[in-house]
Amino acid sequence: KLAQLIGVCALVSILFSGALDTRTEHVQNVIKSGFVLATLGVLITAFLVGLFVFYRLHFTLIESLLIGSIISSTDAAAVFMILRSRKSHLKKDLQSVIEVESVSNDPLAVILTFVFIDLSLKPHLSFIDISFFFLKQLLIGLAFGWVLGKTIPRIISKASLEYEGLYPVLTVAFMFFTYALTSLMGGSGFLAVYLAGLRTAHIDFPYKETIGKFHDGLTWLMQITMFLVLGLLVFPSQLIGVFWSDLSIAFFLILIARPLSVFASLMFSRFTVREKLMISWVGFRGAVPIILSIFPLMAGLENAPAIFNLVFFIVLTSVLIQGTLTPWMAQWLKAKRKE
Repeated sequence: KLAQLIGVCALVSILFSGALDTRTEHVQNVIKSGFVLATLGVLITAFLVGLFVFYRLHFTLIESLLIGSIISSTDAAAVFMILRSRKSHLKKDLQSVIEVESVSNDPLAVILTFVFIDLSLKPHLSFIDISFFFLKQLLIGLAFGWVLGKTIPRIISKASLEYEGLYPVLTVAFMFFTYALTSLMGGSGFLAVYLAGLRTAHIDFPYKETIGKFHDGLTWLMQITMFLVLGLLVFPSQLIGVFWSDLSIAFFLILIARPLSVFASLMFSRFTVREKLMISWVGFRGAVPIILSIFPLMAGLENAPAIFNLVFFIVLTSVLIQGTLTPWMAQWLKAKRKE
């Protein structure tokens, strides 16, 4: 329960900070491609990985699609850290579309995860029930996120706080208020937080730069805390027994599911084959999938411990292999920015 509470706080912070980092004026040329990757790309990845897990392991189809949903989104913090390093600077539009995708694909992965957890607990749910739940989460989340996203900058602008350092604290309070209120109303609190951050990022208000830097630091602290807490829940001895099966799923995600989702999503874009391959490679998994893997544990699903271990292994494999080889892949695919 403690890990889930910390995980929710971390996920809220990651989504809000990622949204604050999105500047549409800097990514006008790729905003459409980025959001197609964040929606259609997530759906295709979740479906393909789910089917592979179903045929490869002992999970049911619903549990397999749940696993696919959990690991369907890329990690914004890992993407920003690696791509903005001196060795991995990519061409401007290429780097922008990857960053837009990474900060905007978490909400759909979260909603899909909750849908399949519900289906696992209530297998009698009809397609109408699922559609209603999905639309309710989506519409209420969008509505509250939009309204509160316009309200936050106005309150900050009118507030007369004695110390500048209190303004970032005020935004943290609004961040959690947005999540809590939307969740109580039956919507996706995570989606609302992301949209509120997106709206806030595109309105000018006092201390905006200070607040953005504060949330960048807070997100790193949250991710470090999350990996420490989640590491305490992992038993290496349990990973050794399923090493080869877990490794096959990780490679399927990296080499097949991710490239297919990218090429399908960007079918009508102006990106070249080499650039699409680079986008496919930079699909790092990070803290968000591991946080989401706690929810099946808390829901009491029978195979939840195995799901948690599998997701943790896939994330580690993704970071180690994709993160390490990204500078070399950028060089080989001629995707690096000319200095």
